[in-house]
Amino acid sequence: MHSSPRPDPEPPIPPPFSPTAGAPGSPAAVRTLLRSLGLRPQKGFGQNFLVDEAILRRIVHAADLQPGDLVIEVGPGLGHLTRHLAAQAGQVIAIEIDRGIVRALRRLFQETPNVEIIEQDVLRIRPEELAGDRPYKVIGNLPYYITSPVLRLFLETPRRPSLMVVMVQREVASRILARPGDLSLLAVSVQAYGQPRLVARVPSSAFFPRPKVESAVLRIDVYDHPRFDSPPSAFFRVVAAGFATPRKQLHNALAQRIWMPPDSAPAILREAGIDPARRAQTLTIPEWDRLTRILVERRLVS
Repeated sequence: MHSSPRPDPEPPIPPPFSPTAGAPGSPAAVRTLLRSLGLRPQKGFGQNFLVDEAILRRIVHAADLQPGDLVIEVGPGLGHLTRHLAAQAGQVIAIEIDRGIVRALRRLFQETPNVEIIEQDVLRIRPEELAGDRPYKVIGNLPYYITSPVLRLFLETPRRPSLMVVMVQREVASRILARPGDLSLLAVSVQAYGQPRLVARVPSSAFFPRPKVESAVLRIDVYDHPRFDSPPSAFFRVVAAGFATPRKQLHNALAQRIWMPPDSAPAILREAGIDPARRAQTLTIPEWDRLTRILVERRLVS
């Protein structure tokens, strides 16, 4: 008679990495933890683990956390930031796509009742299903390859967060913070819903593995209402049409992407108070809104 094979025991978590014992402070320490867990950073998921304690504290400070706050953390990695969030917030819901990391996090935080680890692609979640009717904040080290979709996911949902504090690539941060004259589709997408500001510049040495790019932490104070009154789908269709060919004058760019009567684009732009020779990056959000409302009224966009 043969006994059933026993599952291989899970390797123990080294004590220095428990949520209550302090976070790792060096690449060597992170390598030790990863080795003990049988894990390695996955390039496909953009995994670069933030280990700089000073930056972690600045992120938490920027979030103005209160004991009753609900935090949705995107990309918790090995839980370095999660540990800080759990100490100050009422509840932390951490969204992680990597199954091996999820298993490790659930063990690391098994005695931290206000932390919930969800295995999911963040772009497949619905924020209102996680938060319900509760206000919430979004905090996280966003994977660079999905930064823009994640920002739009949370900013364009009907149940927007009150605040976002996110780590992004430094060049992306500069684009988000741009002023009229140097705007982009991403900048309009963020600034239409909230006020971004720079919290900290982050060197690549703050991560393991060390990325090839520098990073920045942004705080986005989300408005109660967007800065435009036109329907969101129409607004972003018009903005996207303008930025599709940003080097072209706006009347040419719009005519290429939005059907309208021949040679009518200049007149429509003038009706909105916009010089047809301007380019998309120079328009303010109120100007985009006026233009969109005219196009909606004429049933040229919906």
